[in-house]
Amino acid sequence: MADDKDIVIEFLKSKSAAKSKFYFNDFTALFPDKGPREVKKILTKLVNEEVLEFWSSGSTTMYGLKGAGKQSAAEGEN
Repeated sequence: MADDKDIVIEFLKSKSAAKSKFYFNDFTALFPDKGPREVKKILTKLVNEEVLEFWSSGSTTMYGLKGAGKQSAAEGEN
C-alpha cells in the first residue's frame, strides 16, 4: 500500500499536465480521514526532502513538485 508521501507525489504527477501548483486544501481532500495538521506534516516532510517546494504569492502559499512549472524558471530559481 502506498504511503502518504507517495499519494501526494502521484496526485501531483497525475495533474502535472493541467497545473503545477496546488493549494493546501487540494491536499486535505486526498486524506479525508486526517486532520489539517497531519496533512501539513506530510507536505512539510516532502518540502524538507526537496521533493516539493513552496510557492507564495504573498497572500497564499501553494505547493508543487520541485522544479515543475513556469514560476521557478521565471524567477531564476534553480
